Amino acid sequence: MKDDGKPFPPTCQPLLPASAVTSPDGEAPQQDEGVKMRKELGLLEGTAIILGIIMGSGIFISPKGVLKDAGSVGFSLIVWILCGLLSLIGAMCYAELGTAIPLSGGDYAYINRAFGPLPAFLFLWDANLIFVPTTNAIMGLTFANYVIKPFFPDCGNPDDAVRLLAAAAICFLTFLNSYDVRVTTKLQDVFMFSKIGALGIVIVTGLFALYMGVNDNFSPEKVWQNTATDPGQIAVSFYSGIFSYCGWNYLNFMTEELKDPYRNLPRAIYISLPLVTGIYVLANVAYLGVLTPTEMLSSEAIAVTLGDKMLGMMNWLMPVCVAMSAFGGLSVHIMTSSRLCFVGARQGHLPDMLALININKLTPAPSLIFLGMISLVMLCTSDVYTLIDYAAFVESMFLMWSVAGLLWLRYKEPDLHRPIKVSLFFPIAFLMICGFLVIMPIYVRPYEVGAGLLITATGIPAYFIGIYWENKPNWLKSLSRSTTCMVQKLTMAVKEE
Repeated sequence: MKDDGKPFPPTCQPLLPASAVTSPDGEAPQQDEGVKMRKELGLLEGTAIILGIIMGSGIFISPKGVLKDAGSVGFSLIVWILCGLLSLIGAMCYAELGTAIPLSGGDYAYINRAFGPLPAFLFLWDANLIFVPTTNAIMGLTFANYVIKPFFPDCGNPDDAVRLLAAAAICFLTFLNSYDVRVTTKLQDVFMFSKIGALGIVIVTGLFALYMGVNDNFSPEKVWQNTATDPGQIAVSFYSGIFSYCGWNYLNFMTEELKDPYRNLPRAIYISLPLVTGIYVLANVAYLGVLTPTEMLSSEAIAVTLGDKMLGMMNWLMPVCVAMSAFGGLSVHIMTSSRLCFVGARQGHLPDMLALININKLTPAPSLIFLGMISLVMLCTSDVYTLIDYAAFVESMFLMWSVAGLLWLRYKEPDLHRPIKVSLFFPIAFLMICGFLVIMPIYVRPYEVGAGLLITATGIPAYFIGIYWENKPNWLKSLSRSTTCMVQKLTMAVKEE
């Protein structure tokens, strides 16, 4: 709800000078630059954030989803390569957008600049209600499945235990990101070694099995067997792959916290995407070098199944490394996505209480807590593949809007300063491919697509009631101010200076 311009009640005066505000323990806030988030992320941290999100959990669960819908071993590998190329093309477009519009919030800032407040609000609405909390839930469930699987080697994981552990992980990491962003970024170094270790074990083990001829998945008779031919089914096969590459645009959510974003944002993107694509293709070749398609489709934890088959007494390494990888991916996704919520509230498109920063740690604590609560709601199901289809459709739709905004801004604002200017071939190709992926699955996954469109449509009346309607009744304005005051007191947070 938009701020009506009235001051906060006298009992909640956070907008005093920073030096006048102290926490309950007497600690004064950091104030060398006022109460606002710092530029603490360089090229290494930016690259680690992208790699941390992309290589979080998707590569350990999505191969099953891709293979299921692609139908054959050969076509599933083609899907992985094409998803990597699509992500690279999209990332090149986002490098232009991110350097031309150097604001945090990513897609929200770009859609708002190109198409105005209503489409930007709809993106914000869907991001906070669908694909951000859904992705958090998926990563939490992946972490929980890999932690619990060694205790139930011969049967399925207990559903309630998986969801409870996923909820505990989300709550802990929400607290950690609220406590100190520097602790979170330092932990990414540890988690990065876990990701590299887990994928390194998968690739080396799988390539060795391929050399030894453990199975004949790549024989001429089997490599293209059962290839999908239905356009809708092919489009759905890309969803699991796209989910695994999700995260290449998330550094754009934190542009204002990047040092020298004109250089570091595109460099981080260009380093990360080719590296991830190569690793992902090798990992899938490795999976298929060890496991048959039937074994992959029946496994709840593909990397653990591979470890059980090939690592012998050292098979415990795989669930440990994968669980840490998923845990790290969840941590950095919670950190970056909260900035989207914060920026939307700062622009007046979400309640004022979400645009507050903790006075001591300089983190958007209310936004983090809000997204954590929505993520817990998404744990009402533990079927990650339904969640992937649900989130990928809506996110692909808004990626189209952002890249369409690039083309529109080329026409609308030809003199806008663009440190990076990509060929028109890239945004046009990206739009055509995303259009296929958005339209074709409508009859293959009608319920997931319908739910995504319905939630998007509910954002329209929410916009007109919460944003467009300015002359709200006094009781509603009073409720908004009182709630904001309560949140400020609970989180020791103030508005950004």
